[in-house]
Amino acid sequence: MTTYDQKTMDVLRKMQDGEMTEHYVYSALANRLKEGDPNKAILLKIANEEKGHSNLWKRHTKTEAKVNHVRIAWFKAISRIFGFTFTLKLMEKGEDQANDIYQDIAKTFPEATRVAEDEQSHEKDLLGMLDEERLRYVGSMVLGLNDALVELTGTLAGLSFALQNTKIIALSGLITGISATLSMMSSEYLSARSEGAEHPLKAASYTGIMYIAAVVMLVLPYLIFPANQYLYALLSMLVIVILIIFIFTYYVSVAQDLPFKKRFVEMAAISLTVATIAFIIGIIVKQFTGIEV
Repeated sequence: MTTYDQKTMDVLRKMQDGEMTEHYVYSALANRLKEGDPNKAILLKIANEEKGHSNLWKRHTKTEAKVNHVRIAWFKAISRIFGFTFTLKLMEKGEDQANDIYQDIAKTFPEATRVAEDEQSHEKDLLGMLDEERLRYVGSMVLGLNDALVELTGTLAGLSFALQNTKIIALSGLITGISATLSMMSSEYLSARSEGAEHPLKAASYTGIMYIAAVVMLVLPYLIFPANQYLYALLSMLVIVILIIFIFTYYVSVAQDLPFKKRFVEMAAISLTVATIAFIIGIIVKQFTGIEV
């Protein structure tokens, strides 16, 4: 019987536990899908492969795998918010470290090479086959979010100095935002239908949902802060804008394998530039008109 030092055994147990944990994550995601859904079969196939990897290391450790239930719960929560495609690709990004470990132990355990190849190629091919509805409408989601962030950021920044009252600014922002949401939904519906899209109403709905969600989040600081603290509300709104851009850009970059940094900087720069210009315009308009609220 072959014996290994403590460091080697710790590595093997870590890989065994990780593979079994991912088996349960994939299985949990698959169980959320209906029978007959092709994605369900893909997820179950990946789950079985991960279990096989864990059992392979069990032959050497002679112990049962310790499943990380916190990690399972975390990925299940993420999948409910961002979808299973995003969740799976996020999981696969963490495989780089595992692959490095497999390469390190390949001389002692030749089977590690096969496992690493499975992780790098086979699972990537399977994940590429995944087809999730919300990802087919990312274009509509981006349109709604981008337009809302740019338009509402500029509007609220301009109104902040022009009106200098958080409650009036919030009321104006909500009216503008709701009207703009309906306008954007109509435009997206007509655009999608003219392009022969299969479900133009869904495209319009995704645009509208993203738009109105952004409106609510951007107006919220003006509803929270006292009437005279419009500058604090403005700064809070800008922080929320950056957070929204960060989260959504990260979601798209992971789900669609796109570069994150360039897209984030570009979108943030546009929104903040528009806000700055609008704020200056608000100052100029107030000075020239002499209107006091």
